[in-house]
Amino acid sequence: MTDPRQDAAPRTRVTADDLDRMTSKLYVTVGADRHDKWSAFWALLVLAAVIASAGIVADSTATVIGAMIVAPLMTPILGTALAIVLTDRHRMLINLGLVIGGALLVIAIGYLIGLTHPTPLIAETNSQIAGRVSPRLIDLVAALATGVVGAFVLVRSDLSDTLPGVAIAISLVPPLAVVGLTLESGAPDEALGALLLFGTNVTAIIATGVVVLSLYQLRGAAAAAGRPVGRPSAPTVAAIALAVVLVAVPLSIGSLQVAQQQTTINLARPVAQSWASSQGWQISDLSYRQNTLRIVALGPPPSIDAAALRDELDAAGLSDVDARVTLVIGGSRYLAKR
Repeated sequence: MTDPRQDAAPRTRVTADDLDRMTSKLYVTVGADRHDKWSAFWALLVLAAVIASAGIVADSTATVIGAMIVAPLMTPILGTALAIVLTDRHRMLINLGLVIGGALLVIAIGYLIGLTHPTPLIAETNSQIAGRVSPRLIDLVAALATGVVGAFVLVRSDLSDTLPGVAIAISLVPPLAVVGLTLESGAPDEALGALLLFGTNVTAIIATGVVVLSLYQLRGAAAAAGRPVGRPSAPTVAAIALAVVLVAVPLSIGSLQVAQQQTTINLARPVAQSWASSQGWQISDLSYRQNTLRIVALGPPPSIDAAALRDELDAAGLSDVDARVTLVIGGSRYLAKR
């Protein structure tokens, strides 16, 4: 008689049926319907790229989230992790090729859509772009956690309802669209930052996917089912670990820069507010972008002398910080209907 406590215990090993389900789901070149899976992948990717690019141009968070749900890039990324665990070099290369080819396609679509916009699309004027061109270490932490969830949901078929949430949690297509849009706008530094965010997410998903699938003893299940399993490749595992370290370095630098920028803003805020209020003005915006402290002051005419603010910033210990002041004279007026 089976012990009910054993039935209730969580499974730490997949079965042959689980393996069939995962390979069928993640390998677009496997199964009788492989041609349908292949065409569906590229069709959905094109649509996701168009939706993401349009959402970024419109600065619409809801539209960008829709692109995350539609995008199929998570499939070959997790497929790469599965192939690494099974030491299936052929399918690992196929899945990596899909990731790279898909990424280039999304970048190209973003670039083309950028050509239709009359003004440059850069972080300074678009919040969707601003949120994806300066990745930080916390983005790596979030990507690692999302990769764990994605692999866990893959193993546990009863958790498939959470897949849309996983798609929203990880940002894959939107950063690539930002790469294309900012390249078209002549902002290669911002494009590089968005590409770093994409690379961080891909690396984290593959790394955590390998760990989770290994913990579920996927190789043993494959061997028990009579499937060919290659010898474990230490260089491949080392390359994954090295990739995580390599993306962590610029992300750590980015996090440090963000912290320094916030410190600069905190020091400059009381100085700018005192300078503005002394002449009847008020600070409407204070930010730090592109190595420049940006101050927007609103008030009545006449214009005030910005040089005085430079002196006060220097006295506050910010002499090494470039500043840009935008004076909005007169403010807004309400015109009631007659």
